Amino acid sequence: MKKLFTGNEAVARGAYEAGVKYASAYPGTPSTEILENVALYKDNILAEWAPNEKVALEAAIGGSLAGARTLAVMKHVGVNVAADPLFTFAYTGVNGGMILVTADEPGQHSSQNEQDNRQYAKFAKIPMFEPTDSQECKDMMKDAFELSEEYDTPILFRMTTRVCHSKGIVECYDRKEVELKEYKKDVKKYVTVPGHSRLLRLKVEERMNKLKEFSDSTELNFFEWNNTKIGIIASGGAFGYAKEVFGNTASYLKLGFTNPLPENKIKEFAEKVDKIYIIEENDPYIEEFVKTLGIECHGKDVFPFCGEMTPDVIRKSVFGETMPSIEYDESKIVARPPSLCAGCPHRGFFYEVGKRKNVVISGDIGCYTLGFAEPYNAMDWNFCMGGSISVGHGAQQVFNMRENNQKRLISVLGDSTFFHTGINSLLDVVYNKSNSINVILDNRITGMTGHQENPGTGYTLQGKETKIVEIEPIVRACGIEHVRVVNPNNLQEVNEAFDWALALDEPSVIITRWPCVLKKFSKEDKEEFKGAFVEKCVVDKEKCIGCKKCTKVGCPAISFDKEAKKANIDSAMCVGCEVCAQVCPVSAIVKEEK
Repeated sequence: MKKLFTGNEAVARGAYEAGVKYASAYPGTPSTEILENVALYKDNILAEWAPNEKVALEAAIGGSLAGARTLAVMKHVGVNVAADPLFTFAYTGVNGGMILVTADEPGQHSSQNEQDNRQYAKFAKIPMFEPTDSQECKDMMKDAFELSEEYDTPILFRMTTRVCHSKGIVECYDRKEVELKEYKKDVKKYVTVPGHSRLLRLKVEERMNKLKEFSDSTELNFFEWNNTKIGIIASGGAFGYAKEVFGNTASYLKLGFTNPLPENKIKEFAEKVDKIYIIEENDPYIEEFVKTLGIECHGKDVFPFCGEMTPDVIRKSVFGETMPSIEYDESKIVARPPSLCAGCPHRGFFYEVGKRKNVVISGDIGCYTLGFAEPYNAMDWNFCMGGSISVGHGAQQVFNMRENNQKRLISVLGDSTFFHTGINSLLDVVYNKSNSINVILDNRITGMTGHQENPGTGYTLQGKETKIVEIEPIVRACGIEHVRVVNPNNLQEVNEAFDWALALDEPSVIITRWPCVLKKFSKEDKEEFKGAFVEKCVVDKEKCIGCKKCTKVGCPAISFDKEAKKANIDSAMCVGCEVCAQVCPVSAIVKEEK
């Protein structure tokens, strides 16, 4: 049976065919669709969203120890969160096979950095697979589980954006049921006190030495001989890019198993070609290894050190030119930076907080990061998931050291981010007696990555009803005594909450509670927010004075007619949140008549 799959869909199919029984992840582009597709095999695989990546990996580790083949999935920065258990699990090894998928993002399409997670395999001393296309994504997933159990090791399965999202024809097969392995208590293997870990450390090195032999013998690393004047060494998506540029004019060493790298195959390849190009995205991971073998090669001296290694980038780097394209007047292209959606519940909050004086706004990772931009200018920094509260806490403590300090920190994060690692940060605020203001933007879903369930939504990934973890009781349990819940579309409520919090000299939390405008409401939301977004807003042209204040809320449904000097609202986009109506000084924005 053949199917058209993205790389993410193919990984999910590979996990199904390999007999995986448990999978856990935290959503993050470009990895999100992997677990969403694993979840479709609900008769065979229990798939769960975890509160964060560390928890996802730990849950997968537990499932492995109990005897099942398990899968953990995350984007590249998520492995930073999960690194603590990963490095120790590399010591203990597995029971059932365990794969950690990292989806890296060369080019930073939707990420705060461009780190190269191949270094994690090297650092943690675990084997690594790198597929190039959808067929390899599925096939290598099955191979990786076999290797995991044969060598008693977790596996790093490294994807990149184009491999995740590009489509290809995939040959599919039936699922191979794998019996649960018996669990046997083994404290010397699994209890990592120093006396045990010192012995396990030796085991890790022995395993890596055996894997060196595997890397040189496996068909995952193979030659493709053509013209030997040029030799290309590449892995992952970069191999596909190289083939598109060089075709049959070069020979290739294609690497699918990349930690440890195949020393003997590389030497053999180097002896038969005149000139070697190493084509890889981000770090010179392969290049550095090849140079340690005393082999002359070209890598980052020719190709860019960052960004995607697309065919045009390769052509320009090697040949000084790109493929001809259609010429057009670039001056006529209208810039379209990302913006909050029409009706986004974050808009009213950022509109008001951006006008406040003597506040510094500590941001986080989510849709709301767009609050930094025009017209709000309402964010001073952001670093990592859940970091806004703790970074804000540290800044507030230092500002408080200044004589006559008037600066106040407002830390902002979303509901899913709060569950991710924001709770830990809030504990720091309480324990160390900060007076920061902490805002949780509860839009009832994990919005940025496409509306995945989280502990606050009342549903699991596979659609089962579950307990809703309410944010306000958690905040109070952490020790916050001053808490307010507001409707962010009601600007008066938002402003009153700010005035209240700024008057306090103790930590406070403001929860803005309103569903994401793109969310498919759950039955609970439909009851709680009954009557919301029923009537759209329109501009009364007789009353409009052309002041443009409504455009300052940054809603994409609002435009301004320069000739008529009147505001317009696109009824196809408007959802009737009424934020614009509240800022109009002459009440020219009203609900449309039915």
